[in-house]
Amino acid sequence: MGSLLLSAAHKSSGKTTLSIGLCAALKGRGIDVQPFKKGPDYIDPIWLGMAAGKACYNLDFYVAGRQETIDDYCHRGREAEICVIEGNKGLYDGLDLDGSNSNAALAKALQSPVLLVIDVRGTMRGIAPLLIGYQVFDQEVNIAGVIANMTGGKRHESKLRAAVEEYTDIPFLGALENTPELGLDERHLGLIPGYEDPHAREKIATIASAVADNIDLDRMLDISRQAGIVKPASQPLQAKAEFTGLRIGIARDRAFGFYYPGDLEAFEQAGARLIPIDTLQDKMLPQLDGLFIGGGFPERHAVELAANTGLRQAIKTAIEAGLPTYAECGGLMYLSRGLNWNGERHEMVGVLPAESIMHRRPQGRGYVRLEQIDDHHPWPVSASEAPVLHAHEFHYSSLEGLPDASRFAFEMQRGTGIQQQRDGLLLHKLLANYTHQRNTLANPWVRRFLGFVKRHRRASVSELRSHRSDR
Repeated sequence: MGSLLLSAAHKSSGKTTLSIGLCAALKGRGIDVQPFKKGPDYIDPIWLGMAAGKACYNLDFYVAGRQETIDDYCHRGREAEICVIEGNKGLYDGLDLDGSNSNAALAKALQSPVLLVIDVRGTMRGIAPLLIGYQVFDQEVNIAGVIANMTGGKRHESKLRAAVEEYTDIPFLGALENTPELGLDERHLGLIPGYEDPHAREKIATIASAVADNIDLDRMLDISRQAGIVKPASQPLQAKAEFTGLRIGIARDRAFGFYYPGDLEAFEQAGARLIPIDTLQDKMLPQLDGLFIGGGFPERHAVELAANTGLRQAIKTAIEAGLPTYAECGGLMYLSRGLNWNGERHEMVGVLPAESIMHRRPQGRGYVRLEQIDDHHPWPVSASEAPVLHAHEFHYSSLEGLPDASRFAFEMQRGTGIQQQRDGLLLHKLLANYTHQRNTLANPWVRRFLGFVKRHRRASVSELRSHRSDR
């Protein structure tokens, strides 16, 4: 199994563009590529998955822990010819000063060669000391190649190549020019998700063509074979289980698409069936045992969401009648009374007695630590699981106007949450967070949620039978 980790000197250097192009170009050669993304990200993995033709998985020491991350990488990449890992931020950047959560630490743990993508605007000979410094800083990191991004043309590229070859021993693998055709559209939370972009496939094809024409893919493949052998400490992931009868609705459309592939697989591994719901088009809910509304961009589709009054009312009625429901971030906003953005207000589901207010700056951003509030959580953490959950948040909205007596599932040891260092709003059989959870060994939230759904279903059946016998 070959492996490459694409990193950079700093964020916004073009790692995502190069990673997308590399995945698509290699796939175009008939090579089986398994993409990964470091850190808690939804949008980049969507693009990488589209480019590679298979789901992209996240690698995150903070959320999943070191060994589980290594095991996940081994199990999910074991049948691929090459694993392509897109880093986040710069090579040595991370949560802690010691670099234990950095891209470099991940590369060493996975024994993966590193390709540095350097934004070379305004740089020529200066690329050499930059690369030398990165090599010297941690000599256990195998910086095995460099790609120049945002060049001013072939003459600029030739000067960069000459400097790299004269002063360093790092292979110069090629360059991409600074052209608008290779750009990906962004907005307040980063890139526009591929599922929202009607031209996503065309853009991926354009980037793949540029990578194939300007980057030495053969040499890159040779470098990927420098990857060391990493062995997992656990058994492979379990196969899809037999259907248990639990039907879980999941909002999946242009407004809601922030889901970890591994979490969705965990539902199937537990025997549940995910039933897609289009919040923009569907007029009613199907027969469900539970409902999951993840993150996304409801503010971008607020007019359409508000116009679909039939589904909004159906969801409100179902939740108020006791349908077990879990919502994250964008899902929480959708369940509020109204969404306020750019001076306009749009009616939402109205289950939560508060307004969602969009702001110009992030209201919560980064990793979080959650501690369960005793006796509050409807599907609590067991004694054998981690008492403090590691997750992340990234939201520009706030939830305002909640009653003082509102109940919450979590205290925030780190992070913002909904209000006053609390998150996990509880109402009826609904749990709604700004926090995005990821299903891990330390936080198997999917299993806990399904257990809650199953208990509710049994209680409902028992109550129905009791009612019939009384007749």
